[in-house]
Amino acid sequence: MIGPESEGSQVRRAVCPGSFDPITNGHLDIISRASRLYDEVYVAVMINKSKKGLFEVDERLDLIREVTAEYGNVRIEAFHGLLVDFCKERDIPAIVKGLRAVSDFDYELQMAQMNNGLSGVETLFVPTNPTYSFLSSSLVKEVATWGGDVSHLVPPVVLEALNKRLRHS
Repeated sequence: MIGPESEGSQVRRAVCPGSFDPITNGHLDIISRASRLYDEVYVAVMINKSKKGLFEVDERLDLIREVTAEYGNVRIEAFHGLLVDFCKERDIPAIVKGLRAVSDFDYELQMAQMNNGLSGVETLFVPTNPTYSFLSSSLVKEVATWGGDVSHLVPPVVLEALNKRLRHS
């Protein structure tokens, strides 16, 4: 039967938000898993003018495009402001967030409840692969700054960009 009850033709969309400075294998794990669950997955790179990142927003977008190129249903965009506005403008009903540890849950639950209260957007929590449970962009930058090996934590193109950036700092 075709009609309002038929949900078959509706595109299922979700967003994976973050600063991705830089994108890590942990981020990629969540994005790839979301891409198997949704028809379209937006990777929304937050622009925070008051915070200086290691990589400019355009550099982050390029790196993310390169490492997600194999997923035909992933779109990469920058945004500033409220994530719920980004979702509303693109008809995205779900936010997908990775949880590394119980400590992440307190903050993320508050954000999920606020987002739902503001716009009705649902947040789905995906437990991080245990391999990446300790991983964060901040940790990668700190270890790489001091010459530590982060090759197993980031995609090769990101490692190359990190090494290049930190040599010139």
